[in-house]
Amino acid sequence: MRILKWLVILLVVVGLGVGAWMWFGRSTEAPVEFRTAKVKRGDLAATISATGTVEPEEVVDVGAQVAGQILSFGTDADGHQVDFRSHVEEGMLLAQIDDVTYKSQVASATAQVKSARAGVLRANAELQSAEAKQMQATRDWERAQKLGPSEALAAFSYDAYKSGYEMSVAAVAVAKAAIAQAEASVEQAQAELDRASRNLGYCTIKSPVKGVVIARRVNIGQTVVASLNAPSLFLIAKDLKRIQVWVPVNEADVGQIRPGQPVTFTVDAFPGQSFKGEVGKVRLEPTITQNVVTYTVEVETANPDEILLPYLTANLKFITSEKKAVLSVSNSALRYTPAVELMVPEAREKYGATAAAPASGGPPGGGASGAGAPAGGPPAGGGPAAGGGGAGGGPRPAGGGAGRKGKGRSSGVVWIAADKGLLKPVEVKIGMTDGVDTELTGDELKEGDVVIAGEVPRDAAAPAGGTNPFAPQFPRGGSSGRSGR
Repeated sequence: MRILKWLVILLVVVGLGVGAWMWFGRSTEAPVEFRTAKVKRGDLAATISATGTVEPEEVVDVGAQVAGQILSFGTDADGHQVDFRSHVEEGMLLAQIDDVTYKSQVASATAQVKSARAGVLRANAELQSAEAKQMQATRDWERAQKLGPSEALAAFSYDAYKSGYEMSVAAVAVAKAAIAQAEASVEQAQAELDRASRNLGYCTIKSPVKGVVIARRVNIGQTVVASLNAPSLFLIAKDLKRIQVWVPVNEADVGQIRPGQPVTFTVDAFPGQSFKGEVGKVRLEPTITQNVVTYTVEVETANPDEILLPYLTANLKFITSEKKAVLSVSNSALRYTPAVELMVPEAREKYGATAAAPASGGPPGGGASGAGAPAGGPPAGGGPAAGGGGAGGGPRPAGGGAGRKGKGRSSGVVWIAADKGLLKPVEVKIGMTDGVDTELTGDELKEGDVVIAGEVPRDAAAPAGGTNPFAPQFPRGGSSGRSGR
């Protein structure tokens, strides 16, 4: 029993020794590995991101003004039946509506016109007859006036001649009025004929413009009913070689949008391909959704090959400012702040507080992520807001996030390698940013200089298969002294 007791004690001591070695032995591990970035020279562009819809510049909705059954479609420029994507010319037949009813209306109106014209002829003849009777009555009345009431002309006859003359004058006036009425009947009948002819013409649907059929909304045999609203039959884009993108832009960013401003955009239909355009106009009527105000911006672009299809979703970047051939450094290098023990002694007092309590509210520099992402915030310039987000301004120095253009700081700090594996700070002057890199405006660094962009997690350096990710991990001491340990 005593041997067993001593054996147990020996095993416990050995276990404690192994645990102590695993706890404290990591202090002898290799120094921290750093991710580096080079100062480079290139072009920078500050942008505002937004999402919009590809729209034709001008769309014509072709409707029917009469009711009837669709009998047939016309043929397009290629000799095929008019359908989706058919190229049509101005005046080309698109569809034919059954016109039997409208032809009968034209025939009836034509007959009415002829009848009204015959009425005019009859009225003219009646006028001539009335005028002849008036001439006879006038002569009789003139003779009766010469004789006067006497033994040669009885008073009764005298009065009869006078009455006959007056009635003839009235008959001529009535005949003239009948002519005017007959002529008005002709005009009325002619108007009915014109209306019936126009309705008959509406049975033939023709293209009002040269363009491409975007939508065909009827089929042969379908009956269209035109009542208060004209039913839509075809949607024709006037010219797909010129296209627009309608983009809702947030009110916070619309002040940076101006006509003629360059724009780049992509569509999911053509991954990896970028298109260029420019701002045409900013519409003044806003759209308000749940207290979010956006303005529609029209972006104009050429589409010579007609590969951009109407109503595709486009991801746009409005270029608010652009600089050519400037020195720049990665934003992750400006965000990175090393642990105090990795700083050279003369920098610890000034920058140690930044490392202990980073302004971003998370691990400074994003070293633990291994991706250079900003801690606790978006990358420089911010992400897109509702309708569009800006990328501008400069990153904050030493562990801070990045602000919008004009609101960021004009200086920052990057770290370079010094002796004994320590890091030395270099204060730099910064300018605009494109969200990934930031312009350096001073002479502190030159092209090709290497700066620290972050730390490589030790797990990433472990050999493949050497660590079980599901096994419990022992605490590691003496590694980096990161804040919040």
